Amino acid sequence: MFAGIDEVDWASLEHSYGPADNVPELLRGLASADPAERENALDGMYGTVHHHGDVYDSTLACIPFLMELVADPLVEDRGAIIELLTSIGGIDLDGDDELDPGDEGFEDAANYAMAASAVTAGCDVFLDLVGDHDREVRLVVPLTLANLHGDPVRVLRLLRHRLEVEKDDEVRLACLEAGGRIALRHKDLAPDVVEWLTGVMEPSYCTGLRLGAISQIARCAPAALPRDVVPWVTGMLRRLDEEPEVLGAADPLPPSFTGPPREIRAAAVAGRTAPWTAELLRTLHNGLGDRVDDRIALLADQLSSPDRERRLDAVRMSESLLRTWRGAYGDLVALLGEQVGDREPRLADAAAGVLGGLFQLAEPAADALLERVENDPNCWVRSWGEGSARLGRPVMALVRAGDPRVVPVLAGILGQGDAAGDLACSLDSLGTSAAPLAPALCDLLSRVRLDGHLHEQAAPLLRGLSSLRAADLLPDAVPAVLRVLRGAPDHTRELVVDEALRTLTAFGPAARPAVPELRDLLDRPPAGLSAQAGARAAGALWAIEGDADAILPALCALLGGPDPDGRHAAAAVVGGLGAAGAAAAGPLGALLWSADPWTRVEAAAALWRVTGDPGRAWPVLRRAWAELPHARVRVAGALADLSTREAEGADRLVDRELLTVRRHNAVGAGAGGHDIFDDERLLALCRRAVTGTP
Repeated sequence: MFAGIDEVDWASLEHSYGPADNVPELLRGLASADPAERENALDGMYGTVHHHGDVYDSTLACIPFLMELVADPLVEDRGAIIELLTSIGGIDLDGDDELDPGDEGFEDAANYAMAASAVTAGCDVFLDLVGDHDREVRLVVPLTLANLHGDPVRVLRLLRHRLEVEKDDEVRLACLEAGGRIALRHKDLAPDVVEWLTGVMEPSYCTGLRLGAISQIARCAPAALPRDVVPWVTGMLRRLDEEPEVLGAADPLPPSFTGPPREIRAAAVAGRTAPWTAELLRTLHNGLGDRVDDRIALLADQLSSPDRERRLDAVRMSESLLRTWRGAYGDLVALLGEQVGDREPRLADAAAGVLGGLFQLAEPAADALLERVENDPNCWVRSWGEGSARLGRPVMALVRAGDPRVVPVLAGILGQGDAAGDLACSLDSLGTSAAPLAPALCDLLSRVRLDGHLHEQAAPLLRGLSSLRAADLLPDAVPAVLRVLRGAPDHTRELVVDEALRTLTAFGPAARPAVPELRDLLDRPPAGLSAQAGARAAGALWAIEGDADAILPALCALLGGPDPDGRHAAAAVVGGLGAAGAAAAGPLGALLWSADPWTRVEAAAALWRVTGDPGRAWPVLRRAWAELPHARVRVAGALADLSTREAEGADRLVDRELLTVRRHNAVGAGAGGHDIFDDERLLALCRRAVTGTP
């Protein structure tokens, strides 16, 4: 073994940390009789020659020696080495793309291509390992062959044979997964794979394999799933709970163990039944896609399982479904609510977290959330080390659901002197029912220190007072806001002033004592404040006095000014004036050609509102609807307030949105805490646009 390893000039090759002269030691370590040395060597390989999946010239030099290691039956932990080789060689290059030596990154791309070619060329060695004495080798080889071997027909034939002769059911599951991978990589073989998997669903195979087969069909050919797939799967899961199968057990049982089947399962998987079903169910959910009702039924069964881990898996899968697809979720939400009171903290916390992202959709779980909150004051607030305190997840879910029964709990939190950082700024959904909190919030704002931490301390309180329209309730609210507005230190002034102006705008006529301060901001803005502050001051003056003539000259100047944020903010304020802002139509029209798409949207919506004519505005808004999904709420707001009848094609656009199952903001891999709220708001605005009701 390792013949010629010392003839390689390793010092001239490189890995992630420079010269690769330590690689021979790592390769020899992989063949060591010492388990710790083998583990260290494997970590070293991933940390140097295959760091973060990269391929270097030293990686290419390692491939022949790694192949020798996996072919030697005396080497231990060959399964891990096979996985390393699979990762090194598992690059898919588009045959239509040619590598151009002039391109940046050519050398990296060439290394990937050569690695894929080298591993694929030696792939026949893996054919001899499907029946290896080492179970770990047999577990990883099927997927390696499916990913790398150049003859997928031969591999598929081998997998089908191996399924029938293999004794280890987890290895047999690996064969099914490899079959699904072949169908994904080689579309012409998909019908053959589906036919094979369909046969494995027959009763002659064990329950675990039958579930594995249906999950792979969902993965590679979801259109081939039977219509009754959910009842079939739930039946299999119940049978699995009742059968003495230990497929995928984390730790093998000692040969001396002779307990009854149920005790075997409990001992084997530490309290949960068939933990491997989680991945199978995730695959099935992905395959079901927009079959929302089927997915809800499947999750309902999972959430009713006596297996807490299966319920925890279902909570996480529910979050993915709820974020991505629209549907009738009342029953599912109620089942999520039942998990909030579970004794398992991970399950209860995860369920409350999902419910917190649903806002008013969480209403069917409100009673369960309230019961948890009333019975466990320890869940009211959570904090991490030195960080600021936050509302506990069950409390936040009730707040966002708009349940007024949570107000005494919030008062209790404030009464303890622990104003959780997100308490005050989370009150929008509660509306006037949270009015009893206004005095405490106002008192906290009046005592906040005017120092470098002012923004982080005052911003949540200002938002809370805005939500409560506190100036209608408390004479001290406006002075408290003005104190902060005037006393903001220079380096945070912009942020503090912006929040204070939003609050005074929300107060409306009750904020009349602030008018002189606002006029000064509009006419003689202090040095260091942006044009956006002037637009916000104008908006506050309009909300308080309702005098468009007093603010339009300044707003028109901002619309034509050099500050892009000022133009955007001024357009939003002018749109709020309605017909009273008609004098700004000219500068708004000029902004329809702005380089910033969001300014175009704001200007178009404002132009329509002030002129009552969608002629110039609607083409801009219609294009934004198609090109900027996150702008749809803004556009739908204009359609709801104005009229779809006057805008060509608007009615069809809105109808199509209401009939679409996928959420408008379910794009990419990212997700925000308000995604579901924003999508439900879009749907509500679309319904208003259709019915014409306010």
